[in-house]
Amino acid sequence: MIIKVFLDICKLFKREIKSIRYTIMSRICDLTGKGAMVGNSVSHSNVKTKRKFYPNLQLKRFFIPEENRWITLKVSTSAIKTINKIGITEAINRFINKGSI
Repeated sequence: MIIKVFLDICKLFKREIKSIRYTIMSRICDLTGKGAMVGNSVSHSNVKTKRKFYPNLQLKRFFIPEENRWITLKVSTSAIKTINKIGITEAINRFINKGSI
């Protein structure tokens, strides 16, 4: 049930990635919501200029056995580790309950 809600949310926001070429590539994790952080580049002379720190995002396909289909998500590597540990269904449930999605 919760996975169906997640898939409906993905379709609503057009976040389900079918092809890299035809989607807008935002740098935000689909599950955790991790995004870019702002900081400073510091030169040898200690001059500071603004820069961004981007999360390590990967396109990854996951099989959802309840729906008997594959979904492609753009997730951070820490989210991939969590999914490998607890499974895609439980990971989606946890992220929905936490309010990340």
